[in-house]
Amino acid sequence: MFHIVLIEPQIPPNTGNIIRLCANCGAKLHLVQPLGFDLSDRKLKRAGLDYHDMANVKLYDSFTQFISLIKPHRVFACSTKGQQNYSQIRYDAWDALVFGPETRGLSTAFLNSLPATNVIRIPMLTGSRSLNLSNATAIIVYEALRQNGFGVD
Repeated sequence: MFHIVLIEPQIPPNTGNIIRLCANCGAKLHLVQPLGFDLSDRKLKRAGLDYHDMANVKLYDSFTQFISLIKPHRVFACSTKGQQNYSQIRYDAWDALVFGPETRGLSTAFLNSLPATNVIRIPMLTGSRSLNLSNATAIIVYEALRQNGFGVD
């Protein structure tokens, strides 16, 4: 199924919500260090409720390590700086959807390392800064699932 990659997540409840999302839709969650919290943080556990044992979560020292071990079909960077609308992509079940830290997003260097068509965004009103990380992740993951017949019960 889909790979959700959080690079240097900072806010425990966001990651907890994404753990719950992954547990409910079968996506795999990959966390790239450094994390802005400890994995035993009570806010992380509270947001994820009792879904932690149902989610497939892996920890990596770097994005390069993730790529070398998982070898996703394609990588899509999710960013407010993207020009490609997330709903105009045809997703494959082995794609990686990459999200950056809540306070700064993915680096320009990271975004520039991908083809422009692989830097996707969620349309928002002019002047809006960004959506919450867990909300943005859910929007994009469920579009990818919709395109692939959901693959869930």
